[in-house]
Amino acid sequence: MTEVSSSFGDYDYVIVGAGSAGCVLANRLSADPKNRVLLLEAGGSDRYHWVNIPIGYLYCMGNPRTDWLMKTEPEAGLNGRSLNYPRGKVLGGCSSINGMIYMRGQAADYDGWRQAGNVGWGWDDVLPYFLKSEDYHGGNSAMHGAGGEWRIEKQRLSWPILDAFRDAAEELGIPRTDDFNTGTNEGSGYFEVNQKRGARWNTSKAFLRGITDRQNLRVVTGAETERLTFDGRRITGLVFRKDGQLHQVKSGQTILAAGAINSPKLLELSGVGRPELLSRLGIEIRHALPGVGENLQDHLQIRTVFKVTGAATLNQRYHNLFSRAAMGLEYAVKRSGPLSMAPSQLGIFAKSDPRLETPDLEYHVQPLSTDRLGEPLHRYPAVTVSVCNLRPESRGTVHMASADPSAATKIQPNYLSTDGDRNTAVASLRHVRRLMKAKAVARFAPEEMLPGTQYDSDEDLLRKAGDIGTTIFHPVGTCKMGADNMAVVDDRLRVHGLEGLRVVDASIMPTIVSGNTNSPVIMIAERAAEMILRDRRT
Repeated sequence: MTEVSSSFGDYDYVIVGAGSAGCVLANRLSADPKNRVLLLEAGGSDRYHWVNIPIGYLYCMGNPRTDWLMKTEPEAGLNGRSLNYPRGKVLGGCSSINGMIYMRGQAADYDGWRQAGNVGWGWDDVLPYFLKSEDYHGGNSAMHGAGGEWRIEKQRLSWPILDAFRDAAEELGIPRTDDFNTGTNEGSGYFEVNQKRGARWNTSKAFLRGITDRQNLRVVTGAETERLTFDGRRITGLVFRKDGQLHQVKSGQTILAAGAINSPKLLELSGVGRPELLSRLGIEIRHALPGVGENLQDHLQIRTVFKVTGAATLNQRYHNLFSRAAMGLEYAVKRSGPLSMAPSQLGIFAKSDPRLETPDLEYHVQPLSTDRLGEPLHRYPAVTVSVCNLRPESRGTVHMASADPSAATKIQPNYLSTDGDRNTAVASLRHVRRLMKAKAVARFAPEEMLPGTQYDSDEDLLRKAGDIGTTIFHPVGTCKMGADNMAVVDDRLRVHGLEGLRVVDASIMPTIVSGNTNSPVIMIAERAAEMILRDRRT
């Protein structure tokens, strides 16, 4: 083991990861000046123009300044393809590079957590923690909060063809909604976004920048945590690397908020996990916990593309030099227009089967098209109609491939590995085609470019789903909460069998929520902070 070269001090709380959860935790735990708090972030500053400008997500994903540059293993369900797997490596974490969509999921998601034995995690339990940090554009109500740190606004744009999709959804019996966050998200509407006056509002801006004068909070960037330290079953702190030098820090309580990929990685590097895996990697077994890195869940989106006629889309505007200049000017002057766009503008929550109680499909509709995310827009007018299965049955894994902390993690989502997920993929493509035949959009003469009308049998559609399916960047579940033998944390987010260690991030979700995952992580951090502070008082 490499010798540690210096001591970094002693803290009440050390938080690993200044992402969506870590920024909230740092704010809440340091509010009491008696608490000494250290926040460690492997990435750098979020003061970067492509973080601030909403359309900049295109330049943050795949950028080593802001992204871990992860990839999945080849996926059988995706016909052997490996996917880029963006994860934020910057203050604010994924909230600095994500789609900015504000979404809670469905009440049934959280009630399911509670029914599985996780006390205090039902919808009625967690709703106050969503409201606590909200600064909702519509003000205070039973369903929304105002005055908090987490700003939620309407998008600052409108596209007639997206309005037509709302009409088309109504033709299929899907009602309009102005709020996807009341417990049932069925309906169609423009996504609300985490922006402030047309700029991205990430958790670093929301929860950290206003508290930099707190003498009891220290934020260290460029700090990659390598392992936890132990005294028997108690975690006493950790070792991190910064500028090539190893530092040891002591803590009363260590909190992993490094996300669904890096939190299980840190546990395994520290000898906590599946004994057979750790032995194979030559890592000393400190604590057997077989659920570490298991139970990976993600939303697989199937991106269909339709060429259209007689409609304005971003494709034409982008390829016209004068229009492109006008877009830049509009954003500079008004903070509106295409540069203020979230990656997806219109959402539709629908049921692949009318017998379902709640929607299991989420559409992300965009007035643009590319072959793949980040590639040039097509030169013809077109729309992208992406649809994902909100409640996948498939379960994957995240595990270390080597004892080297700098080695890439093996990410194996196992997309489309169950009959249920395969059936839903086919049903979702057929649902898209029904939507595109509705009168409201049929007038634009949509021509299916992806996957293509020549693919019509269930077998063909499943194969094409594997060809065009991609992550929607929602990995969860790899340190799941629960009391069964595969659970990693209890319902107070304490790691089973160890003292002084919690996990607080998307990895603790026992099952994935039926929607986008960023704001649920903020809720988890709010709830965890209250638990941690209450435990300290008692």
